[in-house]
Amino acid sequence: MKFKADQLALLKDFVNIMKLSPAEIHNPNLKFFKDWIESFGGNLPPPPEEPSSETEDEKEPKVEDMEEENEEPKKETTTSTKSTEKDPESDESAESDIEIDNEGVVEPDTDEPQPMGDINVEEVSEDDMTEASEKRSAGVMAMSEGELDKAITLLTEAVLKNPRSAPTYAKRASCYIRMSKPNAAIRDCNRAVELNPDSAHSYKWRGRAYMLLGEWEKAKSDLATACKIDWDDQANEWLKAAAPNALKIEAHKRKQERKREEKEIKERRKRVEAAKK
Repeated sequence: MKFKADQLALLKDFVNIMKLSPAEIHNPNLKFFKDWIESFGGNLPPPPEEPSSETEDEKEPKVEDMEEENEEPKKETTTSTKSTEKDPESDESAESDIEIDNEGVVEPDTDEPQPMGDINVEEVSEDDMTEASEKRSAGVMAMSEGELDKAITLLTEAVLKNPRSAPTYAKRASCYIRMSKPNAAIRDCNRAVELNPDSAHSYKWRGRAYMLLGEWEKAKSDLATACKIDWDDQANEWLKAAAPNALKIEAHKRKQERKREEKEIKERRKRVEAAKK
């Protein structure tokens, strides 16, 4: 049996997701796959623990956790639940309709770009670095107390004092996420990645921002990169949430590309046949 390229691509995506979340093998929808693995003596990971009855939103932030980069953003509002994407160029678009779950997607923020500091500054003085660190710590404290506007002000002051600190941009991005301002978060994460391409938190928060915008393929890519650089449970949970939509869109695009190629081949054949007459 010969597999098609798009089938192999889907299989590779599935395997990558299972590598990131092995416990997903216990998902009832994957029972057929689990049974197949067990049929030849394969070892399975233990099933995931039952979630605690206490939800994340009910937990009070702890001061000792204020420097953690994985604060849970507040639940964002949403105006859409399900959407259908169509290829306007195809007469057969109805056959390729895909149902995307856009729960949690927010309206894009349109604020003026935030101050970013001079990335080309040759040297940051020791005094400026110290002051930037103090401002950043104060900003993190303000975030833990829910004073998000104050946190943004303090983190911006930290950025201006030390515009070459990738962690500070990533921290401010996490605050923008909590404020449901994904575009601002993406700008900060882009700068952080520019300064440090191995900044896991920058990919994590940018991936989350793309989720809020409904850009599922970009979200999947960034969150997978974040987990690859430095495993993070929260980033992995977001990846599992984004992956189904991203995979549907990728499969849809491959299908449309295949249709376009087939159409071009048919048209070339017609031209060749016409030229022979």
